[in-house]
Amino acid sequence: MSTNDPNGLLLVVSGPSGVGKTTIVHRMQKRLGGRFSVSATTRPRSKEEKDGVDYYFVTRPEFDRMQRGGEFLEWAEVFGRHAYGTPRRPVEQSLERGELIILDIDVQGARQVRQAMPSAFMVFILPPDEDELMRRLQARGRDDQEAIERRFAEAKHEIRQATEVKLYDAFVINDDLERAVEETCRVVTNRWQNISESTSSSQ
Repeated sequence: MSTNDPNGLLLVVSGPSGVGKTTIVHRMQKRLGGRFSVSATTRPRSKEEKDGVDYYFVTRPEFDRMQRGGEFLEWAEVFGRHAYGTPRRPVEQSLERGELIILDIDVQGARQVRQAMPSAFMVFILPPDEDELMRRLQARGRDDQEAIERRFAEAKHEIRQATEVKLYDAFVINDDLERAVEETCRVVTNRWQNISESTSSSQ
């Protein structure tokens, strides 16, 4: 978090495919305000996408220069083809303005953010159990069975990573969507209030 003004909150939310993370995060964002961080990517821009809104579209040499210069909070190469990264400066500027800034990233990215900004607040969304996670993956109707099995294995690995290391500050089980949204809003609000109270008492 920015040392200039600690009233902003950097929120990292992670969770495996099929857990309902995207729905929870968007509902939380509508209730609490804040905005999502815009990632940089080397992949081509589609006709519908806007530079600086959907992504910052950059060339590979430009991305590599940014990475070497420490301009990303986290970055990764996806399927050995295109690179994605979270630019540091826009996040810092949002925190300086006292805003809630949200990163929807995986465990690998969360580790990098924790190193770069130790005071980030990190939430991991969990399924009720493995059987329900498999049911949700199948119910999406997006993949064939082989792809579903692969996503299921990746999800179990990600859950193990998240729960075995002390990386996340809170875990929310999505056994009921409305309850999970309420719980996520509650833990984020409590953290944000604690930051504000700590700042007020130190002034």
